Amino acid sequence: MFPRRKKVSSEKTTEVPLQLLNEGNTRYGSIHFTGEEDGSSDNTNEDREDIPDEKILSGGFESLDYDHCENELFQQEERKSSKAYIKKEVVRWLVFGLIGILTGLIACVIDNMVVLSTKLKFNYIKKFVDSCVGAEESCLQQPFLTWVAVNAGLVFIGAFMTAVIEPVAAGSGIPQIKCFLNGVKVPHVVRIKTLICKVLGVICAVGGGLVVGKEGPMIHSGAVVAAGISQGKSDTFHVDFKILQYFRSDKEKRDFVSGGAAAGVSAAFGAPVGGVLFSLEEGASFWNQEALTWRIFFASMLSTFTLNIVQSYVKGTPWSLSSPGLFNFGKFDNTNYSGLEIPLFIVMGVFGGLLGAAFNHINYRLTIFRKKYITSRGTQITEAILVAVATATVSYLTLYFNNDCQPMRKDPDEDSVQFFCDDGQYSANAGLMFHTPEESIKELFHDLPGTFRPATLAVYCLCCFFLACWTYGLYVPSGLFIPSILIGASWGRLLAVLLKYAFPSATWVDYSKYALLGGAAQLGGIVRMTISLTVIITEATGNITLGLPVMIVLMVSKWIGDIFNEGIYDMHVHLQGVPLLGWEPSIMLSNISATELMSHPVTVLRSYESVGRIVDILKSETHNGFPVVEDYDPFTEESPDSGTFGTFHGTILRSQLIILLKLKVFEEHDDVQQIKKGLSIKDFRDAYPRFTPIHQIHISPQERNFHIDLRSFLNPGAYSVSHCASFPRIFRLFRALGLRHVVVVNRKHQVIGMVTRKDLARYRITQHFGKVNMEELPIAK
Repeated sequence: MFPRRKKVSSEKTTEVPLQLLNEGNTRYGSIHFTGEEDGSSDNTNEDREDIPDEKILSGGFESLDYDHCENELFQQEERKSSKAYIKKEVVRWLVFGLIGILTGLIACVIDNMVVLSTKLKFNYIKKFVDSCVGAEESCLQQPFLTWVAVNAGLVFIGAFMTAVIEPVAAGSGIPQIKCFLNGVKVPHVVRIKTLICKVLGVICAVGGGLVVGKEGPMIHSGAVVAAGISQGKSDTFHVDFKILQYFRSDKEKRDFVSGGAAAGVSAAFGAPVGGVLFSLEEGASFWNQEALTWRIFFASMLSTFTLNIVQSYVKGTPWSLSSPGLFNFGKFDNTNYSGLEIPLFIVMGVFGGLLGAAFNHINYRLTIFRKKYITSRGTQITEAILVAVATATVSYLTLYFNNDCQPMRKDPDEDSVQFFCDDGQYSANAGLMFHTPEESIKELFHDLPGTFRPATLAVYCLCCFFLACWTYGLYVPSGLFIPSILIGASWGRLLAVLLKYAFPSATWVDYSKYALLGGAAQLGGIVRMTISLTVIITEATGNITLGLPVMIVLMVSKWIGDIFNEGIYDMHVHLQGVPLLGWEPSIMLSNISATELMSHPVTVLRSYESVGRIVDILKSETHNGFPVVEDYDPFTEESPDSGTFGTFHGTILRSQLIILLKLKVFEEHDDVQQIKKGLSIKDFRDAYPRFTPIHQIHISPQERNFHIDLRSFLNPGAYSVSHCASFPRIFRLFRALGLRHVVVVNRKHQVIGMVTRKDLARYRITQHFGKVNMEELPIAK
């Protein structure tokens, strides 16, 4: 009666056929459905071997339960908690405040450790370089080897911690947090061990000279802090403080993680408003505009305030409050621009979009190569060390062959390096290489005209582009914001130099302005964010005058980049096969109905179910939710009505069944009524988020014949859809309510199938050079 797929209930982890949609079929307009429309599989294993990994949806990612289970226990707690509503809200605000304070303190630790390690390293190398002035050129072998050895050693530590201890700490963490807030459970993403590896790893990565930033990992760090603080316990250290139990749910944790991500952005750039908008634009899929926005803003403000206070003491100017973030762009004195420059800003946006699309494409191919060949821990660590050595070598060769000598300024920088320059001169190129990436950006933004030759800027831009592209995706914590701005600031300042050559008398050519807009264009072309980036850059500059030019270059770079590929974060999410749901369904999917979309047949439970059957199902199935029905006999070969599985009564989660089995809430026990009276929603939350595996629960042969009455524990208000509901309707239901599964029923309210997140995510719309394609991805085990 219906398309038959592998029996599922909540999370489908089996393969379904690959169905590519090309051009030509009238059913989908300009696209053609190759393969069977009913979703039945006739693909052989040999066919599947030809499917590239990036075209397979992973079955290993589960969904989070954002929907409340409104059973009798939940309703009892709601009636009691209504009296303690004010207390709960006060505690919630306090938790958000603590998240902001701790995130700010972590940012201080990262920043000061990076500055200290970088300063020690470059001062040590500078002594060798200065001692070689006037000596033979072979003298520079010692500082070069020292540079390579120190960088390789630091990167080895960071890569070892990531690849061996906690792989999810690699990268910026933004794609993983985006998935979490979208409703996907990413293993280990918000654990304390991940935070430790993230903090220490990013210190080693930046200190090791890699072209990475520490600002991106701050977002992940803030999210981990939020997830840990809000639960009042640590599973890593096996500590439970017996507090904040009412926040132990996926829905509550999601809100706190949104605040932690925003606090991370605020600490990174000193941009509390930008942090809120970042969580809204790039992260959170579900948003309470009134209450949650204010709490997140509160956490963001405390984060930047805490960082400001601590940094003022570190710098010896207590309470000066001049360091709102890990990185601010400095003061821009001349921010004037004319309407005649707007076409030039648009051109900069176009170039940033093209260069960003090229960056994403190269990184995409490189990531596919890594997934195929760099899979063992040893090769992952080796690659990180190789990149560290290559980065140090490229930097040295750049200094050696393009030694940009400039007259010494009145107030020479203590880190200025003479290198092969004459007395009274310093190497401008060495100034870029011997600083942290943040300091290099400030030099590109604010150094006087004539500081850098065009060749220096061009070579530095190319080196940063390819090194950053190679570095992002290594097994080290690394941010992409700073490298993107470095690339853009280089070609933006180069553009200003060329404009000054073309128009010597032009007063509107300001190096700082074009360097800033180049950085914004490049950042927008790579990450494809608009609103939050505009506010972050505006807050980081402390000047709203450039708000319109920044908005222009960000929007244009996004539009141009989207023609060729997607943003770097979305790209890496799809490469991992994560079932991420976008904001809106494509109109090309409007002709797909629930009967074509759903999984069928379905594993169902009866309202009064035997313990033995529940145990067998939990052991043999990996699903996390089951429809509960009436009028169904599971022991007959066919269900009462062909293709149906009983009258829908509600749904029950795997975790709930585990608790009921563990507490032995069996109807045949003499004290079952006492057990039920003693049960509360707290019994189901104490084990959150990792529940006891079913094989660790002992059920005797006699108990297998007992029964559990599920009616008091199931969710009677679970969402269901009619069999004729369209794909867009089901998609919006999932997206707006944060659902994990939806039961499909017929006109008689009988269960006929189930739709999960993976059923929706396997339909993917791609666009290349204006050509729109739709494909149905297979789901791997």
